Amino acid sequence: HRHLNNPFPSTPTSLPFIQGNLFINSQTLPPNQNSPLGKDFQLLWSTQNGGYLSISHLSHPSKSLWSTIPGQAFISAAMAETEVEESRGSFAIKDRDVHLVCDHQSIENIILINQFDDFQLDYLDLDHLKTNSKFADSPVLIITGHIFSKRTKKWLQSSSIYRSASARYWVLFDQKENNQIGFKVKIGQPKFQLHHHPKASPSTSLGRYRRLRRKLRRQRKWKLGWCWFLTRTKGLSINSSSEEELGESNVVETALEFNRVCLTYASERNERFFGFGEQFSHMDFKGKRVPIFVQEQGIGRGDQPITFAANLVSYRAGGDWSTTYAPSPFYMTSKMRSLYLEGYNYSVFDLTQHDRVQLQIHGNAMQGRILHGNSPLEIIEHFTEAIGRPPELPEWLISGAVVGMQGGTETVRRVWDKLRTYKVPISAFWLQDWVGQRETFIGSQLWWNWEVDVTRYPGWQQLVKDLSKHHIKVMTYCNPCLALMDEKPNKRRNLFEEAKELDILVKDDRGEPYMVPNTAFDVGMLDLTHPFTANWFKQILQEMVDDGVRGWMADFGEGLPVDAVLYSGEDPIAAHNRYPELWAQINREFVEEWKSHCTGKEREDPQEDLVFFMRAGFRDSPKWGMLFWEGDQMVSWQANDGIKSSVVALLSSGLSGYAFNHSDIGGYCTMNLPFVRYCRTEELLLRWMELNAFTIVFRTHEGNKPWCNSQFYSNDKTLSHFARFAKVYKAWKFYRVELVKEAARKGSPVCRHLFLHYPNDERVQSSSYEQFLVGSEILVVPVLHKGKKNVKVHFPVGETCSWQHIWTGKTYQKQGCQAWVEAPLGYPAVFVKVGSIVGETFLRNLKNFDIL
Repeated sequence: HRHLNNPFPSTPTSLPFIQGNLFINSQTLPPNQNSPLGKDFQLLWSTQNGGYLSISHLSHPSKSLWSTIPGQAFISAAMAETEVEESRGSFAIKDRDVHLVCDHQSIENIILINQFDDFQLDYLDLDHLKTNSKFADSPVLIITGHIFSKRTKKWLQSSSIYRSASARYWVLFDQKENNQIGFKVKIGQPKFQLHHHPKASPSTSLGRYRRLRRKLRRQRKWKLGWCWFLTRTKGLSINSSSEEELGESNVVETALEFNRVCLTYASERNERFFGFGEQFSHMDFKGKRVPIFVQEQGIGRGDQPITFAANLVSYRAGGDWSTTYAPSPFYMTSKMRSLYLEGYNYSVFDLTQHDRVQLQIHGNAMQGRILHGNSPLEIIEHFTEAIGRPPELPEWLISGAVVGMQGGTETVRRVWDKLRTYKVPISAFWLQDWVGQRETFIGSQLWWNWEVDVTRYPGWQQLVKDLSKHHIKVMTYCNPCLALMDEKPNKRRNLFEEAKELDILVKDDRGEPYMVPNTAFDVGMLDLTHPFTANWFKQILQEMVDDGVRGWMADFGEGLPVDAVLYSGEDPIAAHNRYPELWAQINREFVEEWKSHCTGKEREDPQEDLVFFMRAGFRDSPKWGMLFWEGDQMVSWQANDGIKSSVVALLSSGLSGYAFNHSDIGGYCTMNLPFVRYCRTEELLLRWMELNAFTIVFRTHEGNKPWCNSQFYSNDKTLSHFARFAKVYKAWKFYRVELVKEAARKGSPVCRHLFLHYPNDERVQSSSYEQFLVGSEILVVPVLHKGKKNVKVHFPVGETCSWQHIWTGKTYQKQGCQAWVEAPLGYPAVFVKVGSIVGETFLRNLKNFDIL
């Protein structure tokens, strides 16, 4: 960890946008061909303008869901060295040296398969189509040809070898669901053509080539303290569409494989791209390169001077606009097009060109699906049908405030007394410091040893019982990492040593437990691919639940080192993106198993149901996770990592299948340095309360430096405001319950970007954090700027109803209009549809709670 931290780290170098020409074999391909794809789709092949493909759904045959660019290669591949820099959960993935690129493509055959029995094809496994698909008897389309290149790098010329290469490719399209087409791209091994320099002997040239090949196949790995570099060289490319083009030079077969595969297809200049999981800085990604890799979101993420300071303290700790805990290789567009990648390899969605998209994946194959839907909500429904949806949340969780605090038994009881005085509706106390606490240079941190600290919480079980008598649950904290416990005086178990003895910790290349730096201390990380790990950790959760705990934060999951050694033997770079899903799966399995083993009152009483929430995730996390939160925002008003970013993350994740998400009220990250000071102000706390009163969970957090921050219990004003908006939150519980059921059934998010209901409104398409919908009936326009007491509201085009301001009763009837609305503290701009049963019930409940 001895290094110079760069406050302005450079953007990681990446594979450039690859463009090449498309060549067609007129002898084997018809000029035009319209082929069925499964039972509900069709593929059009045309030789016009150099040749192109287009896929459409039979319900809208004139609308292209996916199409290539006429005369342009849509399959390409490359071989490049990969460098990964890692520090405390932050990663920078770089393409160090691109050795070979196959940028041109030929199409030689378009094969329509109706019968599988007599058909065999290398590299593409067709057996799954017969056994795992309800469309097994439907037509499947296979496109074959070569990728190639005639480029020669200068350093190759100096070695007296002129080289080109080619490789076969296969593209398969098959129907997966009534609304989904699967695609698979596979690249064969390269064949190289050696052209000897006139002055070099054949033996000399071949010897130099062999040395080059050995160099490319060599994996290099070395430690540099704060980061590490991993070079994996699996593929090459420089190509030709046919053997004739390569001349009569030597053809060399090699065992090397491509390690970059690209798929390029058409886009429109004004097409907007939404989704990509939980994103914090942008809603529309047209014009950007979007990397899909799970990691820490960063502190500041480009907001200054906090990012500068964070990078000085820890290498790349500041992050940037693309860093996120929960990315997803999925998008939908303003033109109702949608696609997602399967698998877990690192990928990049390059949207920098106005007329095309390029998917770049680290590997020698690519697999995914193209979705059909007539509306954004329909696309989400189809997407979550494939990846999975969350279960319904326990009703107790969404009935009142989740009070996040620390301090021990007496502190909890004292604050509970205050909250009763202010008549705050409470669902649970979330006590993350139940395991004990220690002071580090970043603030108060927990002992990562998942058992109650009886010194900090004496009478723990009695506290849990006393709260339960008042229908208040206790929630705790855990994560898949274990800290060394040598310095903790009152431990009963040493979970790190237990896991080490069971051999279920992630290992380094020496076979020892990989000690992962995390903030102020190092930890061992559970190997979730080991068959013993799940049951061992479930026993820990069982002990926690036996004490009466009914919920917990399942933290982390984003930090698996990509040079780790796993029990499964799988590539840790791909396993890195899968790790948070495995972590969620263990927790979810425990919840389901616990419920199935319950008897009597516990089994029948929904008030006893368990729940967990987590921050790290990937594409399929909505299937396994029950509830998400957005991680550690700054206690600030800033756009990339403050209150504004929490709204962007809420809405972008909702577009990506994360139906239940929320943020810490007031944010988390506090920085109290001599020249850089970020502490939670009272105004920020109160505005964040107003915002989160309209999210799925209304939960507080003291932050990493509680003594620096304004808290809900700080004074009469903060307590009164907290009580007021806990009641506002409770006033729409009836609708929240309905939305939870809809999310479990269709995948629709509770909090929604207006695009989901008004996709044709251009102002809506370009909006970010300014406003959002709760379901379809409540419009929220939060105050997200310091000192502001009014907001600009856009009333969307496409709504037949008027909107009523809940505080004044004023109605706004004109579609597409904008209006400035007063929003003093305690009265955020919130609107309901005129004549809506939901709106009328909400207003009636507010009056019953003496809010209106």
